[in-house]
Amino acid sequence: MNFSRSSGILLHPTSLPGRWGIGDLGAAAYRFVDFLAAAGQTLWQVLPLGPTGYGDSPYQCFSAFAGNPFLVSLDDLIKEGLLDQAEVEAAAAAVGDLGLDHIDYGRVIGFKLGLLRASYQHLCAGKNPALATAFADFCTAQAAWLDDYALFMALKNHHGGASWNTWHPDLRSRKAAALRTAKKDLAEEIALQQYLQFLFFHQWMPLKAYANGLGIKIIGDAPIFVAYDSADVWANPKLFYLDTEGNPTVVAGVPPDYFSETGQLWGNPLYRWDRMAKDGYAWWVARLRQTFSLVDILRLDHFRGFAAYWEVPAEETTAINGKWVTGPGAALFNALRDALGELPIIAEDLGLITPDVDALREQFGFPGMKVLHFAFGDTAHNPYLPHNYTSATLVYTGTHDNNTSVGWFEDISEAEREKVRLYIGRDGSDIAWDLMRLALMSVAQIAVVPLQDILRLGSDARMNTPGRADRNWTWRFREEALANPGLAFGLRLLTEAYRRCEPIPAELEEVEG
Repeated sequence: MNFSRSSGILLHPTSLPGRWGIGDLGAAAYRFVDFLAAAGQTLWQVLPLGPTGYGDSPYQCFSAFAGNPFLVSLDDLIKEGLLDQAEVEAAAAAVGDLGLDHIDYGRVIGFKLGLLRASYQHLCAGKNPALATAFADFCTAQAAWLDDYALFMALKNHHGGASWNTWHPDLRSRKAAALRTAKKDLAEEIALQQYLQFLFFHQWMPLKAYANGLGIKIIGDAPIFVAYDSADVWANPKLFYLDTEGNPTVVAGVPPDYFSETGQLWGNPLYRWDRMAKDGYAWWVARLRQTFSLVDILRLDHFRGFAAYWEVPAEETTAINGKWVTGPGAALFNALRDALGELPIIAEDLGLITPDVDALREQFGFPGMKVLHFAFGDTAHNPYLPHNYTSATLVYTGTHDNNTSVGWFEDISEAEREKVRLYIGRDGSDIAWDLMRLALMSVAQIAVVPLQDILRLGSDARMNTPGRADRNWTWRFREEALANPGLAFGLRLLTEAYRRCEPIPAELEEVEG
């Protein structure tokens, strides 16, 4: 697929500002969209939007179909009569300082979940009949995935958050009688879980429509693999390599390389691609159909796994003793294209990329990815240096897994910093915008810059450090960070200069001025 020459900003909604401890889909999200438009940006990239579990990672979700209820705006629920300002203020006072700069998930989850439960009780009490009707319609329209998800979450909560493979064998193996009993006994919790999903979609879809109305497209993100402790695996065990007890027999990872002598053992269960092929990859069709209802463009994480993936026996403690196994390849994407039409997909093709991966990506016209932080460690032949790009590329300064550009430049060696200075022809004193300029001027069809780099922030604003178990996914910016109109104006000037947005007509510029 040919993408127009464009640019955008990477920012997960959890990082938006606000009083209630975590970014949400309320007024601050709309103001961020306005900033994008003022800055000439036509893309907003987010991380996976699903409900997060242990570690709070958006790449380990309880469902590939559901949304994260903790993104729901409490202020919007107040406006709709489902919460009272006083009860929100009282709940916030009871939990203590929620903070403005980083998310304290332990506090935020309890705080928000209590209020979301309260809002459900208000809905049941007739506070907003129109919304109650919309909720019922949502449950009917989304039943194909929602029913299993809501039951899974209700059972998980009933078991104190324990993984589904520890539940009673009849629930673990989805015996019909056990499921009927659970649906009856947990009916109220199931309805609550459905309601939480309704709220997410009720708030996300208007936000997306607002962005689209301003000419801004949403780039979403989908991990190739799903979490083991998810509704996806529990509800579809035959689609994964599991034993009779529901435990994985083989899991995902990547082999040893320059960065790790033992590789990376991710632990996700692997797909039974042979079984998926028999029904035309129906689960994948449903997954991407749902995803494309939420976003306009999709970044497929670990794209190389569709050509070949690293399979590790589940009993291994490292990824050393794995093997390469051929993936579904073109058959999957042909099925997806037949069912969904044109596929606006970006292939995350970082890491060990072999000719078969490039061939698969090129066959379907998916742009690949380049990251400027990876460009300066060796010779002029480095594929991440802009003079080696083709246009079918999305270039980042850094991604959610990288340090900020300011932090990165501080951490590399002086010899490498000198290579950077030589290449960009600048002294590196404004390295974040130097790299942004390099990305924008490149031939890549798409350039995306994390908001941390737009704001010239250091390492304390890093979103994720791979391999670290805690203190990830917590960064937030404050409202005043985007208040200076010169920031949007400067970004727009660069974006116009490198033909990634149309200039404002002179007569409109005079009116706005």
